[in-house]
Amino acid sequence: MTSTDLRGEVAPGTVVLVTGGARGIGAELSRHLAAQGAAVVTADVVEATEETGGLDITHVRADVSDEASWRELVAATLDRHGRIDALVNNAAIYQGLGVKQPFTDIPVEEWDRVMAVNTRGVWLGMRAVHPVMKAQGRGRVVNIASSTVHTGVPYFAHYTASKGAVIALTRSVAREVGADGITVNAVAPGLVETEATRSLNDADYLAASAGRRAVPRAMEPGDLAPVVSFLCSEGSGFLTGQTLIVDGGVAFS
Repeated sequence: MTSTDLRGEVAPGTVVLVTGGARGIGAELSRHLAAQGAAVVTADVVEATEETGGLDITHVRADVSDEASWRELVAATLDRHGRIDALVNNAAIYQGLGVKQPFTDIPVEEWDRVMAVNTRGVWLGMRAVHPVMKAQGRGRVVNIASSTVHTGVPYFAHYTASKGAVIALTRSVAREVGADGITVNAVAPGLVETEATRSLNDADYLAASAGRRAVPRAMEPGDLAPVVSFLCSEGSGFLTGQTLIVDGGVAFS
């Protein structure tokens, strides 16, 4: 990050680490950032299968819930690029949750698994990149939360709780690292139409969700990408500890 871009784009050469970047929203975020000239490293437990189109995107296998995996991921990014300008904590368990269920029926093992990835993974990520960003004197952290925290979606208690914790972490850590030149913000997307959301929600539910928006249409990954890009850019340097709800106007904070 070397210059302020009032368009909200990252400066060419900005090194961005995107977790959960092998598919879905993470892959779209990675392509969007790389198209602006960023050097993107994606991390996921699965191999990346989507084409990069010649963009500077490198994929690393990593488990965000594992501390050692984070050490290896940061080391691999530094070996390749020498710095980490921004971290996008996007990895989360969602598609694998299956049919929504009452909070009383959620198995303890499933609750713990969701918390390990969706919440602990965010904490471990911020902790892993902090020494690097502090030494650089600057950095951007963007944590992907969820508008379910604000709307209280039923039968999804573990996911919603994990994302609520992400928002709380964002605020707390932002207070701690501001003096280091690091900003920490969250983005809370609404229901984004992807393969994952279509596997958990039927067409009628998706249509009803779109109809509840002030901007009454389906939400796509591309609606989220420019907001994340802005938060990774120099132009967002005086914005920290905030959660931006990007849902077309369902939940108004």
